[in-house]
Amino acid sequence: MNKRHTALAAMAITASVALLAGCSSSGGSSSGGDFSKDAKGNLNAWGFDNADEVGTSRINYAKDQLKGVTIKIDQTPFDAQKFTTRVAGGNVPDVVQMDRQFVATYAAQGLIQPLDQCYSVHNVDPKKNYYGSVVDDITYKSKIYAVPQFYQPPAIITNERVMKAAGVTDADIDTSKPDTLVAAVKKMYKASGGNPSVLGFDPQASGQAGLWLLANGGQVIGSDGKPTLDDPKNEKGLEVLKQITDAQGGYAKMKSFTDAFDFFGENNQYVKDQVGAEVNAQWYVNVLTPFVDKVDIGAVPFKDSSGQPFTVASGTSFVIPTGAKNKDAACAWALNLTSLQAWEAAGAARAETIKKTPGAINTGLFTGSPEADKTLREKYVKPSGNAGFDKAIATYYDVVGSGKSFGASPAGQQIQTELQNAIQKYLLGNASASEALKAAQTAAMKAYDQATKSSK
Repeated sequence: MNKRHTALAAMAITASVALLAGCSSSGGSSSGGDFSKDAKGNLNAWGFDNADEVGTSRINYAKDQLKGVTIKIDQTPFDAQKFTTRVAGGNVPDVVQMDRQFVATYAAQGLIQPLDQCYSVHNVDPKKNYYGSVVDDITYKSKIYAVPQFYQPPAIITNERVMKAAGVTDADIDTSKPDTLVAAVKKMYKASGGNPSVLGFDPQASGQAGLWLLANGGQVIGSDGKPTLDDPKNEKGLEVLKQITDAQGGYAKMKSFTDAFDFFGENNQYVKDQVGAEVNAQWYVNVLTPFVDKVDIGAVPFKDSSGQPFTVASGTSFVIPTGAKNKDAACAWALNLTSLQAWEAAGAARAETIKKTPGAINTGLFTGSPEADKTLREKYVKPSGNAGFDKAIATYYDVVGSGKSFGASPAGQQIQTELQNAIQKYLLGNASASEALKAAQTAAMKAYDQATKSSK
């Protein structure tokens, strides 16, 4: 989920929490019952909106494996209020695709089933099949509630043109050395009429704030699912962000400037040299590939305070609602969609698309599975002829194994929303870091208590 969609998703889930609490009578105690490998009958799924060849190839593969199952897919985006309405009406799909940040919310309400036995009857070990950080995303009270797909690690995409013009090197873009980083930012930063015209570094303060907290020893969600926004160690991450934003005209002017970026278009910030470096998820390399002749990019890993590469997990997943009529087919379908064989089909489909697209670059698929990632990289990710893009692609592969989960919480989206509120208050100078985080913690705890009320 990118930064422009996070706020909308958070609003939807917040508006639905009170209704969710009233919809569930079982709380978080649902065992999910027994699963069987005998997949047959009708399967109603919800997901794969606007599916590309990576999605359709996997759908076709899973369909071929489930000969006795008739599959019907509602290919519209996940919507929290729509899901709540379906639950209340007893008309839930058998399997639903959603962002992993939603999983613990619905698990706490007893609205989705734990899938430990789903995995077991199909002889799939999630702890071996997926990255540890991905499994942590979907684990609540020691049970696994989803089948994950995709893993979008953030790293830093550099604009070598802007950096070279300012005498800045890749070594200067080091998040573990704030003084070095801020000095490089100041060299690259330019203003016109008192407003930014070139940012030395866009830290994605509103979209990747949690990354900065965790990398500096902080914590967003505790092991028990409760928010930990007032952890004193979180203040360090906020202070680093403020140094970066203050060096570039301040948060308000920076945000106004970045909001005007043609983020997905032909006049994006790398084409127009509006930024020297920027934190981005792996998928953004794909956005830049059509402009390979107009950009000069590279990449460096985001580093934690000890200087080690650091990233965080994010992505979507499949869940099975408690009221699913055909959970056996749902389980088999979700596991087939995310199997190595399905990802191999997706890799082949993506390679065929790239072959038909002049100048296209295969940036790889980041699946959530180390085995699938390795297999597809070895088979399809070859030198592109552009050293900068090759370096960027390699950087994301280098960091994917060093990821950490934000943690799973019944109030996951609300916690992220309150964190954004705290960031804004602090960076705008309306509160100290401690004050902003304490206020966010109070609001997040209210959301947590509301989300878990029915399971107490």
